[in-house]
Amino acid sequence: MTVEGFLLVDKPGGWTSHDVVAKTRGLARTRKIGHAGTLDPMATGLLVLGVGRATRLLRFVQHLPKEYVARAQLGIATDTLDADGTEVERAPLPVERDEVAAAMAAFVGPIEQVPPMVSAIKIDGQKLYELARRGKEVERPARSVHIHEFELTGFEPGDYPVAEFRVVCSSGTYVRTLADDIGRALGGRAHLVGLRRTRIGSLTVDDASPLDELIDDPDQLPGRMLSFSQGLADLSHIAVDDELAGRIGHGSVLSLQELPIEGPTAVVDGDGSLIAIYARHGSGVKPEVVVA
Repeated sequence: MTVEGFLLVDKPGGWTSHDVVAKTRGLARTRKIGHAGTLDPMATGLLVLGVGRATRLLRFVQHLPKEYVARAQLGIATDTLDADGTEVERAPLPVERDEVAAAMAAFVGPIEQVPPMVSAIKIDGQKLYELARRGKEVERPARSVHIHEFELTGFEPGDYPVAEFRVVCSSGTYVRTLADDIGRALGGRAHLVGLRRTRIGSLTVDDASPLDELIDDPDQLPGRMLSFSQGLADLSHIAVDDELAGRIGHGSVLSLQELPIEGPTAVVDGDGSLIAIYARHGSGVKPEVVVA
């Protein structure tokens, strides 16, 4: 069974993203698999896998805005900022729903965010989570991220309220840090007790395959694959004739008159099959990736 393309997987809780990739390598009988954005073990939801040549296209998916639904408990902090961690701080925070909504509104737009210690970001060549495992904490520079939408969808009052929310954010945003930032803005702390990724760009978890179904029946993998072009639905697409398709398939540098594009664009043939990703460079256009 030879398969390639994009595979949308609904990751279950308790699995790392690497676990899912490793399992899928066995199911698809290929080592050439990657993913377009890590999910923590506690988190569930959409994991976009690239299989075969699609691994070279994952960067065009990874940078897209991501949507999550989450639950955060206010008043309690853990060392990982989620329910998998050890409690490090507890103080009643009996705020009201309107107060939480107002605090959230202040975070919409561009913000600076300090990554958590339990992340894969490298400081001086070492991954933060490896340092955290050794009980070390280091200074982390703040990073610019963008919160496009931030909506309070549910609220359970009490000394330790639970806030349910939906967030659409730029790639690189840590939702657990965002939850704790809300807690701090309200005068306390917070941690995530639930997190589910529902969308990356226009790719949604509603179209994803539950991992257990793929494990039970690996023969369905070819039918669950999205084509290169389908997986890159958020890119601009341009169709070309056979003569130009041949030149593009060989990675030729073209003029803007021949291929009038600006940003990264999926170039497809008459059947809609992806030939390459091209982008403007100076006065011409050059290939970013050729798959034909």
